[in-house]
Amino acid sequence: MRIAFVVLFAFLANAHASLWAASLQVAPVSVEVQAPSATATVTIRNEGIRPLNAQIRVYRWTLVNGTEQLTPTEDVVASPPMTSLAPGADYTIRVVRMVKNAVEREEAYRLLIDEIPDGTRKNSSGVNIAVRYSIPVFFTKEAKVKADVIWSIEKTATRYHLVAKNLGNRRVRIANLKLRDNSGKTISFGTGLVGYVLENSTARWPFPRGKHELGVPGDVAVSAESDNGPINTRVIVRRAN
Repeated sequence: MRIAFVVLFAFLANAHASLWAASLQVAPVSVEVQAPSATATVTIRNEGIRPLNAQIRVYRWTLVNGTEQLTPTEDVVASPPMTSLAPGADYTIRVVRMVKNAVEREEAYRLLIDEIPDGTRKNSSGVNIAVRYSIPVFFTKEAKVKADVIWSIEKTATRYHLVAKNLGNRRVRIANLKLRDNSGKTISFGTGLVGYVLENSTARWPFPRGKHELGVPGDVAVSAESDNGPINTRVIVRRAN
């Protein structure tokens, strides 16, 4: 039996909204815990007509060389690690920061909630479809800290990248990210949410294949929406040697 996971990255702007797919609902879809608190709750609900089983895990979330990385951790745990839900039932998951040292910088984690496939049910292709939710979880020192993002464009051996370096102590969520040169040519990195720039980290978005002639050399406009408000700035594009 083959299992296909549908991964749902919970990036909605309203952190108290519900996210729906298949039978499993999760709310909220983003969690922020401000010190000295160390505990949060997430509710899962079975909207289906059959029982379902769910596995719950927490991973540390970092950006390494501009790429997201999830690492197993015991610093933050979810309880219970597994549960069963009858049709129409809901269950409260506790997310707890176990380490006792104070939060000095914003800590980022992801709460993964997997619907465990029912081995007796599969679609016509013989593949069992399951759902995975990926919920951002942040532990912060104080709410007033800000992101401080510097934008640039870098050229690797084969491709241009739009780069966002966050010098601040708080993540920033980026949506509807675009570049536009002085002639009106645009490059879109996706509608809706395109990712996070975590605190004191760098994120990179590769240009779509074949899209590298934006006003080079020259400057281009960067526009996006974020949880800190609209982003409108300009960056220099230099012709590669």
